[in-house]
Amino acid sequence: MENANSSGIARTKSDQLVDLVVSALKSQSSGDSIGVADGDGGGGSSLTRKSSWRMMGASPSRGGGGGGGSRKTHIRKTSSGVALSRASSSMDFSFSFTGFTLPPDEISDSRPFSDDDIPEDIEAGIHKPKFQGEPTLPIYLKFSDVAYKVVIKGMTKTEEKDILKGISGAVNPGEVLALMGPSGSGKTSLLNLIGGRLSHPTSCGTISYNEQPYSKCLKSRIGFVTQDDVLSPHLTVKETLTYAARLKLPKTLTREQKEKRALDVIYELGLERCQDTMIGGSFIRGVSGGERKRVCVGNEIIINPSLLFLDEPTSGLDSTTALKIVQMLHDIAEAGKTVVTTIHQPSSRLFHKFDKLILLGKGNLLYFGKASEAMDYFQLIGCSPLIAMNPAEFLLDLANGNLNDVSVPSELEDKLLIGNAEPETRNGKPSPAVVQEYLVESYETRVAEIEKKRLMIPTPLDEEIKAKVTCPKREWGASWCEQYSILFWRGIKERKHDYFSWLRITQVLSTAIILGLLWWQSHANNLKGLQDQAGLLFFIAVFWGFFPVFTAIFTFPQERAMLTKERATDMYRLSAYFVARITSDLPLDLVLPVLFLLVVYFMAGLRLSTGPFFLTILTVFLCIVAAQGLGLAIGATLMDLKRATTLASVTVMTFMLAGGFFVKRVPIFISWIRYLSFNYHTYKLLLKVQYDHITPSINGIRIDSGLTEVVALVAMVFGYRLLAYLSLRRMKLQA
Repeated sequence: MENANSSGIARTKSDQLVDLVVSALKSQSSGDSIGVADGDGGGGSSLTRKSSWRMMGASPSRGGGGGGGSRKTHIRKTSSGVALSRASSSMDFSFSFTGFTLPPDEISDSRPFSDDDIPEDIEAGIHKPKFQGEPTLPIYLKFSDVAYKVVIKGMTKTEEKDILKGISGAVNPGEVLALMGPSGSGKTSLLNLIGGRLSHPTSCGTISYNEQPYSKCLKSRIGFVTQDDVLSPHLTVKETLTYAARLKLPKTLTREQKEKRALDVIYELGLERCQDTMIGGSFIRGVSGGERKRVCVGNEIIINPSLLFLDEPTSGLDSTTALKIVQMLHDIAEAGKTVVTTIHQPSSRLFHKFDKLILLGKGNLLYFGKASEAMDYFQLIGCSPLIAMNPAEFLLDLANGNLNDVSVPSELEDKLLIGNAEPETRNGKPSPAVVQEYLVESYETRVAEIEKKRLMIPTPLDEEIKAKVTCPKREWGASWCEQYSILFWRGIKERKHDYFSWLRITQVLSTAIILGLLWWQSHANNLKGLQDQAGLLFFIAVFWGFFPVFTAIFTFPQERAMLTKERATDMYRLSAYFVARITSDLPLDLVLPVLFLLVVYFMAGLRLSTGPFFLTILTVFLCIVAAQGLGLAIGATLMDLKRATTLASVTVMTFMLAGGFFVKRVPIFISWIRYLSFNYHTYKLLLKVQYDHITPSINGIRIDSGLTEVVALVAMVFGYRLLAYLSLRRMKLQA
């Protein structure tokens, strides 16, 4: 102890601290020792100092059990002075106070320390448990005998696979229901079904919200957080939540009120420190995983939903960050909301945060009830852990049919002995299939009927509350024009980084410089020079036809997840999104072609006049917009990058070959292809702009008024985009 005292004195910041502690000890008449305990174990008075919790939060042992499990800080008066030490532990953790006198109001707070007392959020500052104080519509969710099948199409036959087999359960406002089970047990399918995300003819059962079936007006009262963090990587946290607030919140709120709600959510989730940081992605540095997950939650709770569904919100997070997420869900539920989440393999601390639990195994219901009573139920049917285990780990082992370190139920042993079923045993224990069959049978015979009878009892609710979940009219948070404006500016902010990346600028500039050097100060005074310049014009038509097609192909396949997620919550109309998406690209598309032509036009010595220069820019821009339309149509129709890229390659190559430069005499039966080629029409317009004052035809191509070419390109601009829009409609993206 003398060594510990010496160590404590070494950690004291100054002799003045010693004097302060001595004076404090002299004022105590009860004895020479004061104990500050982390738990409620015996020995010493238990004093809580809120201002010291942040320093104590780093200790790995915060439990409030008996005296053996708690660690105490002792201040003792010795002959050599006063020392501060901690009881011995595995980490030998110790620290020094910066002062000891406690205010009376803090001394009175003497409850034991627990996990709920940790106000310091490791990632985002102080934890604020208040969530959306305004009232919300309470929704009582019930589902009974929910089954779901998928059709698997093979080479010779099709078969149906059962994903869910008669799942029943219920969750009320203020509760957190956890859907737990091993991979492939049907957790996400069940979550999608009860969340209104799956409307499949192979699903059956009853799902009710306040005793009413699902209706589209529930979209504005349901928040759904997907497993993957579907966010725009180039937007900041504040921009992401502000755009969501402006699109989702009702029209009755002003823009300032919507933006204030976004800021409130930022502070409620503890994201104020990173609100101006980009979300980031695979190749973009941004916020951490826990912060990104909280942004996804913020996107949904910003509308103050009555129901919140989350698909594995703790995946990929460390145990401490996962605990923060689950504690946040607990706080959301306490505000009167109904929370349902899937969870894969939670820690023991996470498990005890859940109010209700559904345990699934290969689509079967193995347990539904209070999470705190799950262990008692499985002990009742003869399955109990032989060693100290995390309850979640024990339940997942059972769901997998694994009885290692688990007692074998006597009923199951007797059944195997009577049947003498050696093939049904493995290493002396029942096989996983036999164990799962026993668990399903036990639940159906002991609990299932009782729970179904409880679900049949109607929830006593006012007719007004029932009517609010069945209103037929869909309500939008903003008018069509407002949706268009918001999505337009959001699109520019999202894509300006890609459009003006150094890689793309270098590609365009290097190509322009090479072309300028190859056609350096060429002249159209003779036939050879005219043909050389015609080759340059054809390359420009091909380059600015090829480049936009393969850029636009990725648009809708890459944004499909975002579009599906946002349309599922009625965030905006599909038409507003589509128009904003194609128009927000136009100002960005104009910059690089102008830069390209500024280099090529003057280096190659094309027609030096103001009119032809701007007409050349306009022609190239028209070609770009038409080519983009083709790329959008192919991408939206196929929604598969490999197939879309293959089809685009064949199409662009065909259009290039039929463009009128390589083949002068095209056979009559295939000559119609050139009239579908934007390369052909662009090439003819460029020839007219440059040489209509010199010659009536070049390389067999007649130079006319150019009206036909302009009409054809404009028709492609709108025709391809209309095809893309209809293809998106056909995809039924939660419309």
